[in-house]
Amino acid sequence: MSTPTLRPAARVITLDEHDRVLLLRYEDEAGGGFWATPGGSLEPGEDYARAAAREVREELGVDDVVLGPQVAIRSSDHLVGGRPVRQVERYYIARIPAAQVRSQDATQPDEIQGWCWWSLPELSASDQSVYPIGLGDLVAAYLTHGAPLRPLQLAG
Repeated sequence: MSTPTLRPAARVITLDEHDRVLLLRYEDEAGGGFWATPGGSLEPGEDYARAAAREVREELGVDDVVLGPQVAIRSSDHLVGGRPVRQVERYYIARIPAAQVRSQDATQPDEIQGWCWWSLPELSASDQSVYPIGLGDLVAAYLTHGAPLRPLQLAG
């Protein structure tokens, strides 16, 4: 078996004025669906923070996002375009009022099937696949205690 290609990625946990989390709906190559935070892979020469801001602009139609702290990191092996990759994701917090998200202005919707704001109780009660695993707990801890001293290592 070949070693997966390293794919650095930046993701943004987007919170609105009501502490809801914005998630994007995708269909995977196996035919199932899942929800995930906005974000994607770094472009050549780009750092994680710039990639995170670019992804918010491209996927949510929001310019001039102010990123908060990096709160987590996650590694995931999966297929991208039929090829195995090891995606290493850094997660940042951003506060964006719901009315500023303009999915119709997204320039790179990247096969996004839908956009939805989720409350923490909705995240906890959902039986749908949401990535990263434990997102609701991560957000609840951030809202209660602020950013961790070091980014948390997430599973799955």
